[in-house]
Amino acid sequence: MIDPERDWDAFVAANPRATYLQVSAWARVKAPNGWIARRIEAGSADRRVGARVLVRRPRWIPWAFGYAPRGPIAATWDDEALGAFTESVRSALGRPGTGGDRLARLRIDPEIELDGPLDRSGSTRAALVRLGWRPAPEVQPAVTRVIDLAPEEATLWADLRKKWRQYVNKARSGGVTVVERGAEGLSDFHRIMAETSRRAGTPIRTEGAYRDVWEAFAPSGDARLLIALGPAGEPQAVLFLVRSGGRVVEPYGGMTAAGAESRANYLVKWEALSSSRRAGATSYDLWGLVTPGIRRFKEGFGGREVRLIGAWDLDLDRLGALAYRLAESRRRPHREPGPPAMAAGTPAAASDGSARDGGSSDDDDEAAG
Repeated sequence: MIDPERDWDAFVAANPRATYLQVSAWARVKAPNGWIARRIEAGSADRRVGARVLVRRPRWIPWAFGYAPRGPIAATWDDEALGAFTESVRSALGRPGTGGDRLARLRIDPEIELDGPLDRSGSTRAALVRLGWRPAPEVQPAVTRVIDLAPEEATLWADLRKKWRQYVNKARSGGVTVVERGAEGLSDFHRIMAETSRRAGTPIRTEGAYRDVWEAFAPSGDARLLIALGPAGEPQAVLFLVRSGGRVVEPYGGMTAAGAESRANYLVKWEALSSSRRAGATSYDLWGLVTPGIRRFKEGFGGREVRLIGAWDLDLDRLGALAYRLAESRRRPHREPGPPAMAAGTPAAASDGSARDGGSSDDDDEAAG
């Protein structure tokens, strides 16, 4: 008998847009925070489309809301797949009482590149509008940088800026080494994340929250913790990597002031890239370019900047959706994206912080060197 959860996870992992945010492990991470996972699917085996939807109802409002991080996932991405998915959403989630709550809206943010092969001339955005979706404030980063790991390692090395290669070599010659740690390294990881947060003003989770992510993904080998150690063995920079299929993402990372001086952050990033390639990964997502300093730092490692079509909402209960939009605008003002053919990928303020599912790589301006 086929296990539906394993079957879905295998479908996600085999997809070109595989993402750890759509597998059962991530649903387990979110469950303690009150998120209930549901899977919405449509289509035949060769035209399968669906998403793992996280549903939650705050105590202050009589409606629930749903979020499908980096969903939907489709075997064939086209108007027919989007139509089938939208119909399934309305059928499964749009009726009062579904899952014990009325669902006000569903938010999606598929990994479809703005004006890319699957959105030529805004085709995907136009299809979403026709189906009743509307542009929404982003939850996951809508702008990132992706490195193709298919080339030989020498080619990846050559793609680094000259100064970046010098910084990697400086760290090595200065006695910095990179090690891979298990759960025992999470305390050091969190200490560095806390220092980075204080210095750069970036948000941080509790150590327990990062440990939950580790415990969900490490048993399958899909989580890695890389720590750059200074000459005396002191942790100076960290990266927390998560893999789905052939794709590796670095949702969390940071460094100490000493790590910025020694260039440990350059070395740990390079080791993450090269070791991911040796482990068979096909692409590496640097996950978000949230400040000019972070953008410059990540640009130096090659790859290309990717802008996505952003987040989209489908209203399932008109009054409930209006209530959520009003509450969202009061908590954190945002600029509404323009028409589908013009924007809908423009970074906007994040929605409800409780719905933010990724994180940001916390290299700050000092990292640019």
